[in-house]
Amino acid sequence: MPIRPSRREALRTGATVLAGCSLTARAERKADAPGWIDAHVHIWTDDLKRYPLAEGFTKAQMKPATFTPAELFAHCEKSGVRRINLIQMSYYRYDNSYMLDMMAKHPGRFAGTGIVDVSSPDLAEQMRRLRKREVRALRVYPSLAGRKPVDWLQPEGFETMFKTAAKLNQAVSCLIRPDSFPELDRMCARHPDTPVIIDHMGLVGTSGTVDQKELDALRRLARHKRVMLKVGAFYAFGKAAPYDGLLPLVRAVIEAFGPERCMWESDCPFQVTNGAGYEASVALIRDRCDFLSPADKDQILRKTAETFFFA
Repeated sequence: MPIRPSRREALRTGATVLAGCSLTARAERKADAPGWIDAHVHIWTDDLKRYPLAEGFTKAQMKPATFTPAELFAHCEKSGVRRINLIQMSYYRYDNSYMLDMMAKHPGRFAGTGIVDVSSPDLAEQMRRLRKREVRALRVYPSLAGRKPVDWLQPEGFETMFKTAAKLNQAVSCLIRPDSFPELDRMCARHPDTPVIIDHMGLVGTSGTVDQKELDALRRLARHKRVMLKVGAFYAFGKAAPYDGLLPLVRAVIEAFGPERCMWESDCPFQVTNGAGYEASVALIRDRCDFLSPADKDQILRKTAETFFFA
C-alpha cells in the first residue's frame, strides 16, 4: 500500500520540482558559485577528425598532445577552482567548435572567450551568436589581424567589434605587449563603454626585469574605467615558483586597476607544463600577497571574473 506524504512534505516536494524545472542556465551558474574562478585556460583535443586544425597548424605543434576538460579539472579542483573562462586555442583559429562543445557538455563550469575574423562582413552577427552561447569575450592580438603593434587596431573591423562589444557587454580581450598599448589606449578613449581585458599583465617584465616606462604605460590604461586586467601566467615572467619576485609587479598593477578590475588567471596548460604546477599560481594571490585583504583576494580570485563572465 503506498504511503501518502504529509501536506508539508507534498508542498516541499512540489516546490522543489517546480524550482528544478524553472532553473535557467544563469541560475545553474549561480548555484555553482563556491570556489575560485580561473579567468584564462586553453583546451584542445587530439580528435582531429571532429575538430580539425586551422590551416598552417600541425599535430606536431600541439604540446601537450591534449589538454581536455578532464585533464584541466585534475589540476584546478585540487586548488579549489570550480569555474573557468576558456580561451579559444589558436590551433583552431576561427572555428570555436571544440570550446563551445565543451562549454555545452559542462554547463555552469565554463564561460568562453572566442576568436572571430575582424574582416568578416557579418562580424557583428557572429559576435551576437557567440554571446548567446556564453562567449563573453573575443580574443584579439596584432598578428591575428596581420598588423604591426603600432597600428594593429586600425582595420575597419575593429570599429565594428568595439561598437558591438559595448552593446553586448562582450569584452575585447587583448593578448598584447607594451608596444601595443598606445593603440589600445587610442581605441579605449574612442570607445569608453567597451569592456576590454588585458591578458597576462600586458606581458610587462617577461624579459625578467620590469621596464618602468612599460609599467607606467600599463598603469595609464587603468584610467579607462572599463579596462580590466588578468593577473597571472606567472610562469612566463622569468621567476621561479613561489614567484615572490613578482610581488612588486603584482602589487603595482593591482593598485593601478583596483581589485574590482583584476582577475586571476593560470594560463593553463602552460602553467603546469612548465613544471611550476597549478597550486603555485593560485597560492601567489591567496597566500603570498600580504598587501591584499581577504576581501581583495576574494575579489581577484573570484568576484571580478564572476561578475563579468558568469553573471
